Amino acid sequence: MSRSASHTNAAWRNLFLQFCLLLSLAHAEDFYRLLGISRDAAKKDIKKAYRQKSLEFHPDKNKEEGAAEKFAEINRAYEVLSDEEKRKIYDRHGEEGLKQHEAREAGGGGGGGGFDPFEQFFGFGGGRQRQDQEQRTPSVDVPLKLTLEEIYSGATFEVTYIRQVLCLKWEMCMKTNQECQGPGIRVKRQQIAPGFVQQVQQHDDRCVARGKMWLNNCSECPNKTEAEKIDLTVDVTKGIRDRESITFEGVADEKPGYKAGDLNFVVMEAPHPEYHREGDHLYKTMEIPLVDALTGFSLTLTQLDGTEFTITIDDIIECDETLRVPGKGMPRRSGRGFGDLFITFEVDFPDALSEEQKKALRQTLGAETVDTSRSEL
Repeated sequence: MSRSASHTNAAWRNLFLQFCLLLSLAHAEDFYRLLGISRDAAKKDIKKAYRQKSLEFHPDKNKEEGAAEKFAEINRAYEVLSDEEKRKIYDRHGEEGLKQHEAREAGGGGGGGGFDPFEQFFGFGGGRQRQDQEQRTPSVDVPLKLTLEEIYSGATFEVTYIRQVLCLKWEMCMKTNQECQGPGIRVKRQQIAPGFVQQVQQHDDRCVARGKMWLNNCSECPNKTEAEKIDLTVDVTKGIRDRESITFEGVADEKPGYKAGDLNFVVMEAPHPEYHREGDHLYKTMEIPLVDALTGFSLTLTQLDGTEFTITIDDIIECDETLRVPGKGMPRRSGRGFGDLFITFEVDFPDALSEEQKKALRQTLGAETVDTSRSEL
């Protein structure tokens, strides 16, 4: 290729790079708009805005369409703007430049060079995808004891939860240390022979993130976290199952370098004196007198929401016979209809009958009369 052609290609390449950078910068305010803050917002303002927005759009509190996607975008915005290095890259190169940087970080910093929109748009280089899984603090399970009536009708509970959150100035208590490869992970290099270097991985609680180490006895944030009280609305869906969890994502304790775990309210179904449940169906055992078993009867039952219904039985009921009543069970978890009610009848036989009662029964049932006054030896 001639020198003039090479200069022409370089000129077009530079022009294209400038165009891509302008596009990225035009998009750079999106994260700020998501949190409702200015571009010069301080760290404490970013954290405060994030807490308000995340609670507003949390999928367990906000049931509007698109709330879950908005919640994810808010979390991504906070992840970037709360990290000084990522924020600088985002302000300068936009979200695409940040992705390129993160891809290089995940690949161990290989590839050299800075952000190159030409590679991003045409697929040259591309960077390896992130291999490190983000570590999380332990999730918390809280038992939520519910009556069968509450599960049948659904319920709403206002709950106050106290968790540990990062103090507002926690990032001021970190220093750079390239030996830190993640939370609690430190990799040291030591020369074991001329030309031979060994990497040794050690556990070190002072490492809070890749390239970041905690400063002990830091006055800005001496305990790393502080208590925070949050109000949560726990919505119990009709027909929810025993041991099912109502989850608030990312509401467990915070810790430097970790993503907060989940807070799970685990449904514990309380025993009911009249019904027992299996899936969407209800089961009930009733004792009826012999006369009702033989002649039929009407039965009025009360559902778990207090409404009454009546069933009429004209056939003979055998002992331990089970009657299926469609649509009188629990609400289906999907919201489509109800399960069934199964009633098992236990017939109460009289302890004794007089001779007149026996005779009347034989005549009614058409049985032969047995003379009990004579017996053969």
